[in-house]
Amino acid sequence: MESVQAIKQRFEIIGNDPKLNRAIEKAIQVAPTDISVLVAGESGVGKESIPKIIHSLSHRKHGKYIAVNCGAIPEGTIDSELFGHEKGAFTGATGTREGYFEVADGGTIFLDEVGELPLTTQVRLLRVLENGEFIKVGSSQVQKTNVRIVAATNVNLFDAIEKGKFREDLYYRLSTVDITLPALRDRKDDIHLLFRKFAADFAHKYKMPPLRLDDNAIQVLQKFRWSGNIRQLRNVAEQISVLETNRDISANTLLSYLPQEGNNLPSVIGKKAESDFSTERDILYKVLFDMKSDLNDLKKLTLELMKNGASKAHEINPNLIQKIYGPKENESEISFEEEPRAAVLSNQNNNNDDDFDDDENYLFAETIEEEDSLRLDQKEIELIKKALERNKGKRKAAADELGISERTLYRKIKQFDL
Repeated sequence: MESVQAIKQRFEIIGNDPKLNRAIEKAIQVAPTDISVLVAGESGVGKESIPKIIHSLSHRKHGKYIAVNCGAIPEGTIDSELFGHEKGAFTGATGTREGYFEVADGGTIFLDEVGELPLTTQVRLLRVLENGEFIKVGSSQVQKTNVRIVAATNVNLFDAIEKGKFREDLYYRLSTVDITLPALRDRKDDIHLLFRKFAADFAHKYKMPPLRLDDNAIQVLQKFRWSGNIRQLRNVAEQISVLETNRDISANTLLSYLPQEGNNLPSVIGKKAESDFSTERDILYKVLFDMKSDLNDLKKLTLELMKNGASKAHEINPNLIQKIYGPKENESEISFEEEPRAAVLSNQNNNNDDDFDDDENYLFAETIEEEDSLRLDQKEIELIKKALERNKGKRKAAADELGISERTLYRKIKQFDL
């Protein structure tokens, strides 16, 4: 079995971080087996090196190694790419095509960004992992394949499972062994080593002297967040190598090439908006409840106007008016030119207060009676009493008439003390 240091030299892996070394050790240990491996880590940390190590140290090393970027293939063609298709299976299928699982039989397939696979494709992949079977698009014939699958992802698959975007059974089939690569910001001692390696490579490529960082520039390099990880560090090294004529790089020069991305600011993750509705039905319910609330507020305002009259309109709760009519820039915008019927009657009957009192009392009593009749518990009592009277106190018959169980009727009788 090759050592970690030998593997680093063979695959040009730079760094001595303990987490990086542990990830390589796990790859070496799992390589001789055929179990599935899931490589996790942020984008740009070098996840593609792990499946290459596993394939080169396995008994499949003489077979084919195919790397597939699942996020780069359109959803409509991903099944055809992975499993192949028959002639005429869809528009443009002018001939039979072999998929990656058929081509890589006896070898290794690396599924990068496996979290981007559609759910229908995940079902097909699960079948391959369970018994090595797959069916081409447009075919009914089951085919067998013997491939080793190594997958990688930069997303949290547990979150994807909770959102219904990734199958839980597929996750556990893929993650027989988990290998996690650390982010570059967690490998501070390796950052300068990597920069020197990239600077030397670009100096050789562009035929110019290599870059040299002063002590302050090295500190800036190590404190930067590097959200793009090794890929971002390599791009910065290449830019400086090409654009800077002075090969001694200061901290100020280095800072001019680093994006101002608010690296050290905390962020809130996973907080949902308060008005996040899962279905259209929830939205409809909220609209209806809001309408009911507005109608109740309007009813209260009307009753106050009926009781107080237009002459006392200024005494009405301004918060209630603002809730119904909305906020106003000037108080003068709230007008009572169009009063409810009771207020108009008070203006028209100033010479006959007794007549107005009768009309007001009639309208107010009628409104109160209408409000009371809308109470659900009173309606229940009324219906239960009528059903019991019609059935001469027989609870079973009354319950059947009301469409409820006898037990529920008994509970209602006790609740309302009937």
